[in-house]
Amino acid sequence: MPRSLKLAISGVVALSAIALLAATFVFPARASIAIGLDGDPKASSDLEILAGVAFWIVLALLASALPVRMPRGTQQSVSIAPILAAIMLGGPAVGGWVAAIGTTELREVRGHVPWYGSLANHAGLVIPAVVAGVVRMFLLGSSDSLVLSFATAMLAAVVFYLGNVYIAALFIALRSGQTVRAVFVGDSRDTAMNNVALAPLAWLMSLAFGIAWWAAILFALPLYTTRTSYNRLVEMREMFTQTIGALAEAVDKRDPFTSRHSQNVKTIAVDIGRVMRVSDAELEALEWGGLLHDVGKIGVPDAVLLKQERLTREERMIMNAHPVLGAEIIAQVAKLAPELPIIRHHHEWYNGSGYPDRLMGDEIPRLARLLHVADAFEAMTAARPYRMTPLTPEQALGELRKFAGIQFDPEVVDAFVRTRHADGVPDPGRQPEPRPIPLLGQAANRMTAARPDLSPNPDHAVATGRSAAVPATPTGARAERA
Repeated sequence: MPRSLKLAISGVVALSAIALLAATFVFPARASIAIGLDGDPKASSDLEILAGVAFWIVLALLASALPVRMPRGTQQSVSIAPILAAIMLGGPAVGGWVAAIGTTELREVRGHVPWYGSLANHAGLVIPAVVAGVVRMFLLGSSDSLVLSFATAMLAAVVFYLGNVYIAALFIALRSGQTVRAVFVGDSRDTAMNNVALAPLAWLMSLAFGIAWWAAILFALPLYTTRTSYNRLVEMREMFTQTIGALAEAVDKRDPFTSRHSQNVKTIAVDIGRVMRVSDAELEALEWGGLLHDVGKIGVPDAVLLKQERLTREERMIMNAHPVLGAEIIAQVAKLAPELPIIRHHHEWYNGSGYPDRLMGDEIPRLARLLHVADAFEAMTAARPYRMTPLTPEQALGELRKFAGIQFDPEVVDAFVRTRHADGVPDPGRQPEPRPIPLLGQAANRMTAARPDLSPNPDHAVATGRSAAVPATPTGARAERA
Protein backbone atom coordinates (compact mmCIF):
# COMPACT_ATOMS: atom_id res chain seq x y z
CA MET A 1 0.00 0.00 0.00
CA PRO A 2 1.43 3.44 -0.92
CA ARG A 3 2.46 5.57 2.04
CA SER A 4 0.19 8.39 0.86
CA LEU A 5 -2.79 6.02 0.93
CA LYS A 6 -1.91 4.86 4.46
CA LEU A 7 -1.79 8.47 5.64
CA ALA A 8 -5.07 9.29 3.92
CA ILE A 9 -6.88 6.30 5.45
CA SER A 10 -5.47 7.03 8.89
CA GLY A 11 -6.48 10.66 8.71
CA VAL A 12 -10.02 10.01 7.46
CA VAL A 13 -10.62 7.22 10.02
CA ALA A 14 -9.38 9.40 12.88
CA LEU A 15 -11.46 12.35 11.71
CA SER A 16 -14.59 10.19 11.37
CA ALA A 17 -14.16 8.79 14.90
CA ILE A 18 -13.81 12.29 16.32
CA ALA A 19 -16.81 13.55 14.35
CA LEU A 20 -19.01 10.63 15.44
CA LEU A 21 -18.12 10.93 19.13
CA ALA A 22 -18.53 14.71 19.11
CA ALA A 23 -21.92 14.48 17.37
CA THR A 24 -23.10 11.84 19.84
CA PHE A 25 -22.49 14.16 22.80
CA VAL A 26 -23.42 17.47 21.15
CA PHE A 27 -26.44 16.32 19.10
CA PRO A 28 -28.25 13.54 21.01
CA ALA A 29 -30.84 11.49 19.14
CA ARG A 30 -34.22 13.17 18.74
CA ALA A 31 -37.37 11.50 19.97
CA SER A 32 -38.86 11.48 16.46
CA ILE A 33 -36.78 8.41 15.61
CA ALA A 34 -38.20 6.35 18.48
CA ILE A 35 -40.41 3.31 17.92
CA GLY A 36 -43.21 3.32 20.46
CA LEU A 37 -43.13 0.13 22.53
CA ASP A 38 -45.44 1.10 25.40
CA GLY A 39 -48.21 2.68 23.34
CA ASP A 40 -47.56 6.19 24.69
CA PRO A 41 -46.74 8.46 21.72
CA LYS A 42 -45.87 11.41 23.97
CA ALA A 43 -42.99 9.83 25.86
CA SER A 44 -40.03 8.07 24.31
CA SER A 45 -37.66 6.03 26.40
CA ASP A 46 -34.02 5.40 25.59
CA LEU A 47 -34.95 1.85 24.63
CA GLU A 48 -37.53 3.09 22.11
CA ILE A 49 -34.98 5.49 20.63
CA LEU A 50 -32.43 2.67 20.35
CA ALA A 51 -35.11 0.52 18.69
CA GLY A 52 -35.66 3.27 16.11
CA VAL A 53 -31.93 3.57 15.43
CA ALA A 54 -31.68 -0.21 15.11
CA PHE A 55 -34.57 -0.20 12.62
CA TRP A 56 -32.76 2.19 10.29
CA ILE A 57 -29.49 0.32 10.71
CA VAL A 58 -31.22 -2.87 9.54
CA LEU A 59 -32.72 -1.07 6.54
CA ALA A 60 -29.29 0.36 5.69
CA LEU A 61 -27.75 -3.12 5.99
CA LEU A 62 -30.28 -4.49 3.51
CA ALA A 63 -29.67 -1.56 1.12
CA SER A 64 -25.88 -2.03 1.38
CA ALA A 65 -25.87 -5.79 0.94
CA LEU A 66 -25.28 -5.85 -2.83
CA PRO A 67 -23.32 -2.78 -3.99
CA VAL A 68 -22.59 -2.19 -7.67
CA ARG A 69 -18.99 -1.66 -8.72
CA MET A 70 -18.64 1.36 -11.00
CA PRO A 71 -16.13 1.53 -13.90
CA ARG A 72 -13.61 3.68 -12.00
CA GLY A 73 -13.66 1.44 -8.92
CA THR A 74 -16.10 3.04 -6.48
CA GLN A 75 -18.98 1.03 -5.04
CA GLN A 76 -22.54 2.33 -5.36
CA SER A 77 -25.45 1.17 -3.21
CA VAL A 78 -28.86 2.59 -2.31
CA SER A 79 -28.03 2.94 1.40
CA ILE A 80 -28.07 6.73 0.99
CA ALA A 81 -31.87 6.63 1.40
CA PRO A 82 -32.08 5.04 4.89
CA ILE A 83 -29.06 7.07 6.03
CA LEU A 84 -30.72 10.32 4.96
CA ALA A 85 -34.02 9.27 6.54
CA ALA A 86 -32.18 8.55 9.80
CA ILE A 87 -30.56 12.00 9.64
CA MET A 88 -33.95 13.67 9.12
CA LEU A 89 -35.51 11.79 12.02
CA GLY A 90 -32.71 11.49 14.56
CA GLY A 91 -30.12 14.17 13.71
CA PRO A 92 -26.39 14.13 12.86
CA ALA A 93 -25.30 11.56 15.44
CA VAL A 94 -27.96 9.02 14.44
CA GLY A 95 -27.07 9.49 10.78
CA GLY A 96 -23.42 8.90 11.64
CA TRP A 97 -24.11 5.68 13.53
CA VAL A 98 -26.42 4.33 10.84
CA ALA A 99 -23.74 5.12 8.24
CA ALA A 100 -21.03 3.50 10.38
CA ILE A 101 -22.84 0.25 11.15
CA GLY A 102 -25.56 -0.02 8.53
CA THR A 103 -23.21 0.07 5.54
CA THR A 104 -21.52 -3.23 6.39
CA GLU A 105 -21.45 -5.33 3.22
CA LEU A 106 -21.47 -9.09 2.67
CA ARG A 107 -17.99 -8.98 1.15
CA GLU A 108 -16.71 -7.43 4.39
CA VAL A 109 -18.39 -10.09 6.52
CA ARG A 110 -16.90 -12.81 4.32
CA GLY A 111 -13.41 -11.34 4.71
CA HIS A 112 -13.04 -10.27 1.08
CA VAL A 113 -12.11 -6.75 2.15
CA PRO A 114 -9.04 -6.12 4.35
CA TRP A 115 -9.73 -4.54 7.72
CA TYR A 116 -8.19 -1.23 6.74
CA GLY A 117 -10.35 -1.18 3.61
CA SER A 118 -13.48 -1.66 5.73
CA LEU A 119 -12.41 1.13 8.06
CA ALA A 120 -11.81 3.43 5.10
CA ASN A 121 -15.18 2.60 3.54
CA HIS A 122 -17.13 3.27 6.74
CA ALA A 123 -15.16 6.37 7.64
CA GLY A 124 -15.86 7.76 4.17
CA LEU A 125 -19.58 7.54 4.96
CA VAL A 126 -19.57 8.71 8.58
CA ILE A 127 -18.02 12.12 7.96
CA PRO A 128 -20.42 13.13 5.15
CA ALA A 129 -23.39 11.84 7.18
CA VAL A 130 -22.49 13.91 10.24
CA VAL A 131 -21.77 17.01 8.15
CA ALA A 132 -25.01 16.62 6.18
CA GLY A 133 -26.95 16.23 9.44
CA VAL A 134 -25.42 19.36 10.94
CA VAL A 135 -26.13 21.38 7.79
CA ARG A 136 -29.77 20.31 7.72
CA MET A 137 -30.28 20.84 11.45
CA PHE A 138 -29.03 24.41 11.40
CA LEU A 139 -30.90 25.35 8.21
CA LEU A 140 -34.18 23.76 9.31
CA GLY A 141 -34.04 24.89 12.93
CA SER A 142 -37.35 24.44 14.74
CA SER A 143 -39.45 25.10 11.63
CA ASP A 144 -42.24 22.64 10.85
CA SER A 145 -42.60 23.81 7.24
CA LEU A 146 -42.83 20.86 4.85
CA VAL A 147 -41.33 22.97 2.04
CA LEU A 148 -38.28 23.88 4.12
CA SER A 149 -38.01 20.30 5.36
CA PHE A 150 -37.94 19.02 1.79
CA ALA A 151 -35.45 21.66 0.62
CA THR A 152 -33.03 20.94 3.47
CA ALA A 153 -33.40 17.21 2.83
CA MET A 154 -32.30 17.71 -0.78
CA LEU A 155 -29.36 19.87 0.32
CA ALA A 156 -28.31 17.26 2.90
CA ALA A 157 -28.41 14.61 0.17
CA VAL A 158 -26.09 16.66 -2.06
CA VAL A 159 -23.65 17.28 0.81
CA PHE A 160 -23.65 13.61 1.81
CA TYR A 161 -23.26 12.29 -1.75
CA LEU A 162 -20.49 14.67 -2.81
CA GLY A 163 -18.56 14.15 0.42
CA ASN A 164 -18.78 10.37 0.23
CA VAL A 165 -17.83 10.15 -3.46
CA TYR A 166 -14.92 12.56 -3.00
CA ILE A 167 -13.43 10.57 -0.12
CA ALA A 168 -13.86 7.30 -2.04
CA ALA A 169 -12.28 8.90 -5.13
CA LEU A 170 -9.33 10.07 -3.00
CA PHE A 171 -8.63 6.53 -1.79
CA ILE A 172 -8.99 4.99 -5.26
CA ALA A 173 -6.83 7.66 -6.88
CA LEU A 174 -4.02 7.11 -4.37
CA ARG A 175 -4.27 3.34 -4.89
CA SER A 176 -4.52 3.28 -8.68
CA GLY A 177 -2.50 6.30 -9.75
CA GLN A 178 -5.49 8.05 -11.33
CA THR A 179 -6.31 11.65 -10.52
CA VAL A 180 -8.95 12.33 -7.87
CA ARG A 181 -10.87 14.39 -10.40
CA ALA A 182 -10.87 11.57 -12.97
CA VAL A 183 -12.30 9.07 -10.49
CA PHE A 184 -14.73 11.57 -8.97
CA VAL A 185 -16.14 12.76 -12.31
CA GLY A 186 -15.96 9.37 -13.98
CA ASP A 187 -18.00 7.47 -11.40
CA SER A 188 -20.38 10.27 -10.38
CA ARG A 189 -21.27 11.35 -13.91
CA ASP A 190 -23.72 8.48 -14.46
CA THR A 191 -25.01 8.08 -10.89
CA ALA A 192 -25.15 11.55 -9.32
CA MET A 193 -28.72 12.28 -10.37
CA ASN A 194 -29.90 8.80 -9.37
CA ASN A 195 -28.36 9.16 -5.91
CA VAL A 196 -29.68 12.66 -5.29
CA ALA A 197 -33.06 11.49 -6.60
CA LEU A 198 -33.18 9.13 -3.61
CA ALA A 199 -33.45 12.17 -1.32
CA PRO A 200 -37.21 12.67 -1.94
CA LEU A 201 -37.67 8.94 -1.30
CA ALA A 202 -35.75 9.26 1.98
CA TRP A 203 -37.88 12.27 2.93
CA LEU A 204 -41.08 10.31 2.25
CA MET A 205 -39.70 7.39 4.27
CA SER A 206 -39.16 9.69 7.25
CA LEU A 207 -42.73 11.04 6.96
CA ALA A 208 -44.14 7.52 6.70
CA PHE A 209 -42.11 6.47 9.75
CA GLY A 210 -43.68 9.30 11.72
CA ILE A 211 -47.13 7.93 10.93
CA ALA A 212 -46.37 4.24 11.43
CA TRP A 213 -42.83 2.97 11.73
CA TRP A 214 -43.55 -0.16 9.66
CA ALA A 215 -44.75 1.98 6.72
CA ALA A 216 -41.13 2.85 5.92
CA ILE A 217 -40.57 -0.79 4.91
CA LEU A 218 -42.94 -0.26 1.96
CA PHE A 219 -40.19 1.74 0.26
CA ALA A 220 -37.95 -1.31 -0.02
CA LEU A 221 -39.23 -2.06 -3.53
CA PRO A 222 -38.28 1.35 -5.03
CA LEU A 223 -34.83 0.98 -3.43
CA TYR A 224 -34.38 -2.45 -4.97
CA THR A 225 -35.41 -1.25 -8.44
CA THR A 226 -32.94 1.65 -8.16
CA ARG A 227 -30.15 -0.76 -7.26
CA THR A 228 -31.13 -2.91 -10.25
CA SER A 229 -30.93 0.10 -12.57
CA TYR A 230 -27.37 0.80 -11.31
CA ASN A 231 -26.40 -2.76 -12.08
CA ARG A 232 -27.97 -2.68 -15.53
CA LEU A 233 -26.18 0.58 -16.32
CA VAL A 234 -22.79 -0.91 -15.46
CA GLU A 235 -23.54 -4.17 -17.24
CA MET A 236 -24.54 -2.36 -20.44
CA ARG A 237 -21.41 -0.21 -20.40
CA GLU A 238 -19.20 -3.22 -19.79
CA MET A 239 -20.93 -5.15 -22.57
CA PHE A 240 -20.44 -2.19 -24.93
CA THR A 241 -16.75 -1.94 -24.04
CA GLN A 242 -16.27 -5.70 -24.35
CA THR A 243 -17.96 -5.70 -27.75
CA ILE A 244 -15.67 -2.94 -28.96
CA GLY A 245 -12.66 -4.83 -27.62
CA ALA A 246 -13.79 -8.05 -29.31
CA LEU A 247 -14.23 -6.23 -32.63
CA ALA A 248 -10.78 -4.68 -32.34
CA GLU A 249 -9.26 -8.04 -31.45
CA ALA A 250 -10.97 -9.65 -34.45
CA VAL A 251 -9.38 -7.07 -36.75
CA ASP A 252 -5.95 -7.52 -35.15
CA LYS A 253 -6.19 -11.31 -35.37
CA ARG A 254 -6.31 -11.16 -39.16
CA ASP A 255 -2.60 -10.43 -39.05
CA PRO A 256 -0.59 -12.44 -36.49
CA PHE A 257 1.91 -9.61 -36.27
CA THR A 258 -0.67 -7.12 -35.00
CA SER A 259 -2.25 -9.23 -32.25
CA ARG A 260 -3.23 -6.94 -29.31
CA HIS A 261 -1.95 -3.94 -31.26
CA SER A 262 -5.19 -2.00 -30.68
CA GLN A 263 -5.21 -2.81 -26.95
CA ASN A 264 -1.62 -1.58 -26.62
CA VAL A 265 -2.32 1.59 -28.62
CA LYS A 266 -5.33 2.30 -26.41
CA THR A 267 -3.23 1.95 -23.25
CA ILE A 268 -0.47 4.24 -24.52
CA ALA A 269 -2.94 6.83 -25.84
CA VAL A 270 -4.87 6.99 -22.55
CA ASP A 271 -1.61 7.42 -20.62
CA ILE A 272 -0.60 10.29 -22.90
CA GLY A 273 -4.05 11.80 -22.47
CA ARG A 274 -3.70 11.72 -18.69
CA VAL A 275 -0.34 13.48 -18.91
CA MET A 276 -1.91 16.13 -21.15
CA ARG A 277 -4.84 16.41 -18.70
CA VAL A 278 -7.55 15.89 -21.28
CA SER A 279 -11.10 15.66 -19.99
CA ASP A 280 -12.70 12.43 -18.83
CA ALA A 281 -14.92 12.37 -21.91
CA GLU A 282 -11.80 12.70 -24.08
CA LEU A 283 -10.10 9.88 -22.16
CA GLU A 284 -13.07 7.66 -22.92
CA ALA A 285 -12.90 8.71 -26.58
CA LEU A 286 -9.20 7.77 -26.62
CA GLU A 287 -9.98 4.44 -25.00
CA TRP A 288 -12.61 3.45 -27.54
CA GLY A 289 -10.92 5.25 -30.43
CA GLY A 290 -7.68 3.43 -29.67
CA LEU A 291 -9.47 0.10 -29.80
CA LEU A 292 -11.25 0.94 -33.05
CA HIS A 293 -8.69 3.03 -34.92
CA ASP A 294 -7.90 0.21 -37.36
CA VAL A 295 -11.41 -1.21 -37.67
CA GLY A 296 -11.46 -0.09 -41.31
CA LYS A 297 -8.92 -2.81 -42.09
CA ILE A 298 -11.79 -5.24 -41.87
CA GLY A 299 -12.50 -4.16 -45.44
CA VAL A 300 -8.90 -4.58 -46.65
CA PRO A 301 -8.43 -7.87 -48.55
CA ASP A 302 -5.99 -10.39 -47.09
CA ALA A 303 -3.98 -10.23 -50.30
CA VAL A 304 -3.16 -6.61 -49.43
CA LEU A 305 -3.19 -6.72 -45.64
CA LEU A 306 -0.92 -9.77 -45.36
CA LYS A 307 1.32 -9.10 -48.35
CA GLN A 308 5.00 -9.13 -47.40
CA GLU A 309 6.32 -7.62 -50.61
CA ARG A 310 6.13 -4.00 -51.66
CA LEU A 311 2.58 -2.84 -52.29
CA THR A 312 1.62 -1.63 -55.72
CA ARG A 313 0.12 1.81 -56.14
CA GLU A 314 -3.41 0.34 -56.30
CA GLU A 315 -2.79 -1.80 -53.20
CA ARG A 316 -1.44 1.20 -51.32
CA MET A 317 -4.58 3.14 -52.17
CA ILE A 318 -6.69 0.29 -50.77
CA MET A 319 -4.61 0.20 -47.58
CA ASN A 320 -4.70 3.97 -47.15
CA ALA A 321 -8.48 3.97 -47.36
CA HIS A 322 -8.88 2.12 -44.05
CA PRO A 323 -9.29 5.27 -41.87
CA VAL A 324 -12.17 6.48 -44.05
CA LEU A 325 -13.74 3.03 -44.15
CA GLY A 326 -13.39 2.72 -40.37
CA ALA A 327 -15.11 6.06 -39.82
CA GLU A 328 -17.94 5.00 -42.15
CA ILE A 329 -18.42 1.78 -40.19
CA ILE A 330 -18.44 3.49 -36.79
CA ALA A 331 -20.67 6.34 -38.01
CA GLN A 332 -23.60 3.94 -37.68
CA VAL A 333 -23.16 3.92 -33.88
CA ALA A 334 -24.36 7.24 -32.42
CA LYS A 335 -22.63 6.57 -29.08
CA LEU A 336 -19.25 6.55 -30.85
CA ALA A 337 -19.58 9.97 -32.52
CA PRO A 338 -16.65 11.46 -30.50
CA GLU A 339 -14.39 8.67 -31.81
CA LEU A 340 -15.03 9.38 -35.51
CA PRO A 341 -12.39 12.16 -35.90
CA ILE A 342 -9.81 9.95 -34.15
CA ILE A 343 -10.46 7.01 -36.44
CA ARG A 344 -10.53 9.07 -39.64
CA HIS A 345 -7.51 11.28 -38.96
CA HIS A 346 -5.03 9.12 -37.01
CA HIS A 347 -2.74 8.96 -40.09
CA GLU A 348 -2.63 12.70 -40.76
CA TRP A 349 0.85 14.22 -40.58
CA TYR A 350 1.68 17.39 -38.73
CA ASN A 351 3.17 18.92 -41.90
CA GLY A 352 0.10 18.15 -43.99
CA SER A 353 1.44 15.19 -45.98
CA GLY A 354 -0.61 12.47 -44.32
CA TYR A 355 -3.92 10.93 -45.30
CA PRO A 356 -6.84 10.86 -45.97
CA ASP A 357 -7.48 14.64 -45.89
CA ARG A 358 -3.93 16.09 -45.73
CA LEU A 359 -4.77 18.17 -42.69
CA MET A 360 -1.96 20.24 -41.18
CA GLY A 361 -1.00 21.19 -37.63
CA ASP A 362 -3.96 22.22 -35.49
CA GLU A 363 -6.33 21.30 -38.30
CA ILE A 364 -5.81 17.70 -37.21
CA PRO A 365 -8.11 16.84 -34.27
CA ARG A 366 -6.10 16.90 -31.07
CA LEU A 367 -7.00 13.37 -30.03
CA ALA A 368 -6.06 12.06 -33.48
CA ARG A 369 -2.61 13.67 -33.13
CA LEU A 370 -2.30 12.04 -29.73
CA LEU A 371 -3.31 8.60 -31.00
CA HIS A 372 -0.90 8.93 -33.94
CA VAL A 373 2.05 9.07 -31.55
CA ALA A 374 0.77 6.09 -29.56
CA ASP A 375 0.14 4.12 -32.77
CA ALA A 376 3.61 4.91 -34.13
CA PHE A 377 5.47 3.95 -30.95
CA GLU A 378 3.60 0.66 -30.63
CA ALA A 379 4.22 -0.19 -34.29
CA MET A 380 7.93 0.64 -34.10
CA THR A 381 8.53 -1.48 -31.01
CA ALA A 382 6.73 -4.57 -32.38
CA ALA A 383 7.79 -7.04 -35.09
CA ARG A 384 6.28 -6.63 -38.54
CA PRO A 385 6.71 -8.71 -41.72
CA TYR A 386 8.58 -5.82 -43.33
CA ARG A 387 10.74 -5.36 -40.20
CA MET A 388 11.10 -8.55 -38.22
CA THR A 389 13.44 -6.97 -35.67
CA PRO A 390 11.51 -4.35 -33.69
CA LEU A 391 13.15 -1.12 -32.62
CA THR A 392 14.21 -0.67 -29.03
CA PRO A 393 12.22 1.88 -27.00
CA GLU A 394 15.26 4.18 -27.19
CA GLN A 395 15.36 3.96 -30.98
CA ALA A 396 11.60 4.47 -31.26
CA LEU A 397 11.70 7.51 -28.99
CA GLY A 398 14.53 8.88 -31.08
CA GLU A 399 12.35 8.57 -34.18
CA LEU A 400 9.47 10.34 -32.44
CA ARG A 401 11.81 13.19 -31.56
CA LYS A 402 13.36 13.23 -35.03
CA PHE A 403 10.04 13.60 -36.78
CA ALA A 404 8.34 15.87 -34.25
CA GLY A 405 7.02 18.82 -36.22
CA ILE A 406 7.05 16.77 -39.43
CA GLN A 407 4.95 13.69 -38.75
CA PHE A 408 4.08 14.15 -35.07
CA ASP A 409 2.80 16.98 -32.91
CA PRO A 410 5.82 18.06 -30.78
CA GLU A 411 3.57 18.74 -27.77
CA VAL A 412 2.24 15.18 -27.87
CA VAL A 413 5.75 13.74 -28.16
CA ASP A 414 6.75 15.78 -25.11
CA ALA A 415 3.77 14.33 -23.23
CA PHE A 416 4.62 10.78 -24.29
CA VAL A 417 8.10 11.15 -22.80
CA ARG A 418 6.46 11.77 -19.40
CA THR A 419 4.45 8.51 -19.47
CA ARG A 420 5.50 5.18 -17.97
CA HIS A 421 6.20 3.86 -21.46
CA ALA A 422 9.27 6.08 -21.63
CA ASP A 423 10.49 5.46 -18.07
CA GLY A 424 14.23 4.85 -18.09
CA VAL A 425 14.48 5.39 -21.85
CA PRO A 426 17.26 7.85 -22.83
CA ASP A 427 15.61 10.86 -24.43
CA PRO A 428 17.49 12.71 -27.16
CA GLY A 429 15.39 15.75 -26.37
CA ARG A 430 13.64 18.27 -28.55
CA GLN A 431 15.26 19.94 -31.51
CA PRO A 432 17.45 22.88 -30.41
CA GLU A 433 15.25 25.20 -32.44
CA PRO A 434 11.57 24.65 -33.10
CA ARG A 435 10.90 23.51 -36.63
CA PRO A 436 8.47 25.71 -38.52
CA ILE A 437 5.49 23.90 -39.96
CA PRO A 438 6.13 23.94 -43.74
CA LEU A 439 3.33 25.64 -45.62
CA LEU A 440 3.23 22.89 -48.22
CA GLY A 441 -0.33 21.64 -47.85
CA GLN A 442 -1.58 23.10 -51.08
CA ALA A 443 1.71 22.44 -52.88
CA ALA A 444 1.63 18.80 -51.83
CA ASN A 445 -1.92 18.44 -53.10
CA ARG A 446 -0.98 19.94 -56.45
CA MET A 447 2.15 17.80 -56.73
CA THR A 448 0.39 14.54 -55.93
CA ALA A 449 -2.45 15.43 -58.28
CA ALA A 450 0.06 15.95 -61.08
CA ARG A 451 2.37 13.05 -60.11
CA PRO A 452 0.50 10.31 -58.19
CA ASP A 453 3.68 8.23 -58.05
CA LEU A 454 5.21 10.86 -55.73
CA SER A 455 2.65 10.28 -52.98
CA PRO A 456 4.54 10.38 -49.66
CA ASN A 457 5.16 7.14 -47.87
CA PRO A 458 2.44 6.76 -45.22
CA ASP A 459 4.57 4.44 -43.14
CA HIS A 460 5.40 5.33 -39.57
CA ALA A 461 8.79 6.82 -38.94
CA VAL A 462 10.75 3.60 -39.29
CA ALA A 463 8.32 1.31 -41.07
CA THR A 464 10.75 1.02 -43.99
CA GLY A 465 13.97 1.70 -42.12
CA ARG A 466 14.32 5.13 -43.81
CA SER A 467 13.04 8.64 -43.29
CA ALA A 468 9.25 8.68 -43.10
CA ALA A 469 9.18 12.16 -44.59
CA VAL A 470 10.45 11.15 -48.03
CA PRO A 471 8.64 9.32 -50.83
CA ALA A 472 8.87 5.55 -50.88
CA THR A 473 11.50 3.95 -53.08
CA PRO A 474 11.52 0.41 -54.56
CA THR A 475 13.25 -1.27 -51.63
CA GLY A 476 10.55 -3.69 -50.57
CA ALA A 477 8.84 -1.07 -48.39
CA ARG A 478 5.13 -1.52 -47.85
CA ALA A 479 2.22 0.35 -46.30
CA GLU A 480 2.21 0.47 -42.53
CA ARG A 481 -0.20 -2.12 -41.08
CA ALA A 482 -0.24 -1.34 -37.35
